Parts: sequence; C-alpha cells; structure tokens
Amino acid sequence: MEHIVIIGNGISGITAARYIRKLSKHKITVISAETDYFFSRTALMYVYMGHMRWRDIEPYENWFWKKNRIDLKKGFVNKVDTDKKTLHFDSDEKIKYDKLILATGARTNYFDWKGQDLKGVQGLVSKQDLELLEENTRNHPVRKAVIVGGGLIGVELAEMLRTRNIEVTMLVREFAFWGNVLPKQEADMLARHIRSHGVEILLETELEEILGGKNGRAKVVKTKAGKEIECQLVGISTGVNPNIAFLKNSKIETDKGVLVNRKLETNIPCVFAIGDCAQQRTPIENRNAVESVWYTGRTMGETLAQTICGNPTEYKPGNWFNSAKFFDIEYQTYGHVWSEAKTGEDNFYWEPACRQGRAEDQKKAVHLNFETETRKFLGINTFGIRMRHEVLDRWLTEGKTVDFVVENLAEANFDPEFYRRFEKEIKNSFKLEPNLTGFGNP
Repeated sequence: MEHIVIIGNGISGITAARYIRKLSKHKITVISAETDYFFSRTALMYVYMGHMRWRDIEPYENWFWKKNRIDLKKGFVNKVDTDKKTLHFDSDEKIKYDKLILATGARTNYFDWKGQDLKGVQGLVSKQDLELLEENTRNHPVRKAVIVGGGLIGVELAEMLRTRNIEVTMLVREFAFWGNVLPKQEADMLARHIRSHGVEILLETELEEILGGKNGRAKVVKTKAGKEIECQLVGISTGVNPNIAFLKNSKIETDKGVLVNRKLETNIPCVFAIGDCAQQRTPIENRNAVESVWYTGRTMGETLAQTICGNPTEYKPGNWFNSAKFFDIEYQTYGHVWSEAKTGEDNFYWEPACRQGRAEDQKKAVHLNFETETRKFLGINTFGIRMRHEVLDRWLTEGKTVDFVVENLAEANFDPEFYRRFEKEIKNSFKLEPNLTGFGNP
C-alpha cells in the first residue's frame, strides 16, 4: 500500500487528502506544525471579533479523520531527504513516504525594516498569529495601531482592531487603496468606506523603521517622509510569500515557490506541490505564477488527487474569480478587470445615481471590462451586489458580449428577495455611455 504524505493541513492539502481517499485505499498522513485539525483560515478574524468560537471554524468533526483513514500528525518538518524518501522532524523523528505532497502555504512578507523584530509587530496568516494578536491586544494596553500595507489582510486586521476601539492608521505605498489590483474608481470608493469606519489611510506612504520603547515593544512608526506615528501595535500586511525555507537543501527546485509543471509535479519524481507554496514554471496566461487564493488551492488539491491515483491530470484553474469583504462591502471579481486599462480593451463603470443620498448605495458599484472591437466580455468587479458564480463563469467561458451581459445581468444577481435591484439603472447608464450604445447579439 502506497504511503502518501502531505505536509500542510490547509485547504489544498486537506482537499488532496479527501479526494485521494475517495479514489483509493492509499495510506494517507497529513502533517501540520500549526494546528491539530484543519480550519477555515478566512474565518480567523471572526474568532478574534467574538462572532465565532475556534471549534466553529473547523469544518469537520474530530472523528472525521479516523473514519476516513486519514492520519494526522502534529510536528515541524525541517528536512526533506528526497534520495531516501524520508522526512526529518525538529524532534529528531523520521517518517518515510512513497509520494510527497508539499502544501505548506505562505507566511507574511517582511522587508528587513529596522525594528520589525520588536514585540508588538506581527502579521496575520496563521493560528499562531491570531493567538499573538490576542496576547498583544488583551495583555498590553493598545490605543493606537499602525497597519503597514493595504489589501485584504490589512482590511481584515483593521476591522478586527476597530471592534476593540483601537485607533488604526494604514500606510499604503500606492497612490490609491489596493491600487495595484483595483481601478481607481473602486480604490477611491473603498478608501472612502474604510475611512468612514474610523480608519486613517495614508496613501503614497512607506515604512522606514519601527522604534521601540524601554520595554522592547513597538512605540513609534517612522515613514520614509520622516513622519512619526505613535502606536503600540504594528500589523504587517505587505503580502505573503511561499513557506518553503525548510526545503533549502532538499534538491527540490524552488524560486519564489516550489517549481511545478502543469501536473503539479516538481523536478523530483513522486514529489508534488500545491496551494500557496506552488509556483508554475510557465505561468498560465493572465495569471500569477504563485496564486495565494483559497479556490486555487482547493482546485489544485482535487487535480493532484487524480494524478496520485493513476489518472494524470493537468491543473486548469478556469476563469479567475475571487471574493472578499471590506468591512461591510462585499466584493466579487470574475475574469479580469485591470487596475489600468489595456490596449484594445474598454470598460464601463457604474455607481448608483443617488449614491450621495443613501448610505447603502455608497457601497455599490459595477465595473465591466471588454474587448473594444469584438465587445467580448472579459471581466466584472461588483461591490455590494452579490452575483452568481456559475452564471458569470459560464458567460466568460462562452465568450458572451458585454452587451449580452448587461442585458441579462438580472440572471446573475444573487441578492436576497426584497433587496433593491439596479439592473435597469445599470442598463440605462450603459446605453448612455459614449461608444457603448446599443445591444449586440451574444
């Protein structure tokens, strides 16, 4: 019986384990140094905010693993011997494998700032980070916090801290909030909304160093422009990078992440990588070589299970999509809406005409991207309006025109009954835009 060992119990590793079990009788061992059981990483913030308990974010009951013959092992692997197919733990224990799956996730990006090792400076990726945040804010007086970087983790951290009445200042190096991802209209709208929740956002501002007090804890953040900001907590949300340091002398080829081909195979036979730690040797068109996204990790896990169980399968992530919350604005993206328009493409942006009059309407927007000549639908961003994934994914796959999408937008709406609907207003606005007149055939 083959022994499949998976390092990492996040969404990618656990999905691989579940699907391998469905397809085979292989012996499966999942190793994690973080937690005993798989948990929903995107729900960490709700534990801190008191909305959920820790056990509420564990999707499976503890008996699930034994029933499905998936062995769980708590421990830290510090060496991989690919010649002897052996894993070495920091406890001097060893374990053999026949096939190895690396699903070790990612960790917070640090950029060698002076003072980044002070107490009270931390990221927010792991359970240990959550526990540290609790210790940093419950056991020490924190009135003011500085978050370095914006993006999804930065906003989550800001929302968490505001629930405890901690003043928050965000340092964002771009000219607009999340300006490397979002077009300026959405970036400006989000900045307004986040500021309305009592968060100060300093754009085009970069961290120079963190100064500490006599107690060894963060006391002041100094920007490159020389501005000093008092704080007792510094949150680092400058992105993440693959967690692969333990592979340094393993013969497994790495770059930013573990290098893999389309079948998620590394350069070493019987060794694979999936999730946030995997890097495509040849990036898929219009996608990053490393994608730290929940659904791509899940898709990789499903795909690799097929290969492990005798059905070699290439990783095909399909149309890009993602979703998140910025305080109480729900955000979804399907396909591609670039931060800056590309040659040969055009876009249509909509906000409610009465946005200034209704607080709820200030949280809504739709942005469509399409080919100028063919009018082929390329992507959509939505804020405050829930959309049906299966509908938009199908339209992207079928190559529908932007005209068809606008005409049939109600079909994609997933908002609950009695929610205010905006399809008619969007359609009318679309018709009035220069060069966007009329509705073509699908």
